[in-house]
Amino acid sequence: MNKKIMVGIAVAAALLAVLSLAVMETDWSNYTTYETPQKIDFSGEPQLNDDGTPVVDENGKTVLSHDTLNYVLFETYGPLLLILALLMFGAMIGGVCLAREESEHDDSD
Repeated sequence: MNKKIMVGIAVAAALLAVLSLAVMETDWSNYTTYETPQKIDFSGEPQLNDDGTPVVDENGKTVLSHDTLNYVLFETYGPLLLILALLMFGAMIGGVCLAREESEHDDSD
């Protein structure tokens, strides 16, 4: 087999293993317990104390509510999104490499 093909298969297998691990490590229990879709707040509202004031962390920044889209995407599904981004980047680079590769077959007849 060609050396490029062997390297490509090894990289694909490694990426598949990492993607599988990211899917298994993601906590799906909070979002698979309902039979119907649930509302996710898109406004990015801060988490509030009992008296209605925003919760502030030790750095003085406002803490996002755990129901906001930003929190759900990046805190809950962050590892999975990172692996999917790497997979899509690899597919794009692979497509460019395949498009630029010269064919070894002669189609002159």
